[in-house]
Amino acid sequence: MFYLHAIIGKMLKIGILGGGQLGRMLLQAAANYPVETLVMENDPECPAAHLCHHFIKGDIRDFNDVYNFGRTLNGITIEIETVNVEALEKLEAEGVKIYPKPASLRIIRDKILQKKFYKENDIPSSVFRVTEKRNELKQLSDFLPAVHKLASGGYDGRGVQILTGEKDLHLGFDQPAVLEKKVDIHKEISQIIAINEAGQTALYPPVEMIFNQSLNQLDYQLSPAEIPQHTTWRVEAIALKVVKDLKTPGIFAVELFIDKNGDVLVNETAPRVHNSGHHTIEANFSSQFDMLWRVILGYPLGNPKHIVNAAMVNLTGYEGNSGEAVYEGIDEILKMENIFLHLYGKKETRPGRKMGHVTILSADKSDLVYKAKAIKQKLRIITQKPQITV
Repeated sequence: MFYLHAIIGKMLKIGILGGGQLGRMLLQAAANYPVETLVMENDPECPAAHLCHHFIKGDIRDFNDVYNFGRTLNGITIEIETVNVEALEKLEAEGVKIYPKPASLRIIRDKILQKKFYKENDIPSSVFRVTEKRNELKQLSDFLPAVHKLASGGYDGRGVQILTGEKDLHLGFDQPAVLEKKVDIHKEISQIIAINEAGQTALYPPVEMIFNQSLNQLDYQLSPAEIPQHTTWRVEAIALKVVKDLKTPGIFAVELFIDKNGDVLVNETAPRVHNSGHHTIEANFSSQFDMLWRVILGYPLGNPKHIVNAAMVNLTGYEGNSGEAVYEGIDEILKMENIFLHLYGKKETRPGRKMGHVTILSADKSDLVYKAKAIKQKLRIITQKPQITV
């Protein structure tokens, strides 16, 4: 079996497409390994720009930019799916290792193809219909309530609309999308799995995700999820099938629903490190970021087990505030015990923008929930109010 670290006599050059907070945390973990890191992103002030060995300004969606970035590298990974897959396919054909493989990216980045993949591989998921234009929804009114998702381009709750009835049809998307039958959700779960070149896997304990309903993005999460053992086994088995059927090494976050009947359904899959795994930096023996480097560099997989119960709270821009970020309440947060603050270095805030996260460690799960809610109340990311002089 060929592994990247088998190349003797030189430090490996690994590129990351995208320079956001996921790239930033990947680079923080990369400092522990013999690797030369490169990041490509349009914004030279992005969160990852100052932590890599080499920053290249470029468009991750442009064929020439991605190809020229990758042709002298040993390997490439991503921190967002909206990359130029054609360039990655050409690089792969020329011997550059891509994590995950471009063929799997083609499936996952298009929600229509992703849903068809689940159906073709007998992976349980909600019933769906495909729409090309908004007016097609009129013929599907008996399918409601349902969730309309853009085939591509959506993230962090954008590109998703809940359609409860005919009165909501105007909210649907006038471009290719998937209409998923709404699930009567009991809990939302994320299962992170790493898989290496040899097909060996490492499964993190599943976590429960609590969403902000207005923003439709992760608010906070609890690890491990409080679910029955037989449900945990079902979650793991389904997520493993997703990852193995994608036939690529890498790290994946499989998001699942547990419905009111106890059935487990796949919602979506992310082919990269994920927001639902940030707690692993402090709470698990090997973080999701450390684990991905082990996969890329060909080292043995780490230990995914948790050390102690944890919660992770997303810090997002406060409503009605856009501009230079001011962090109000940090002192109060840092007075709490077993709190770990991660700010992403983004200069500008806007409502709902992910600006950082806090990990909480505690053996007492009620303490985790209490502190998570307290942090959401005490820490506000706002803009500086202008000084009024008399």
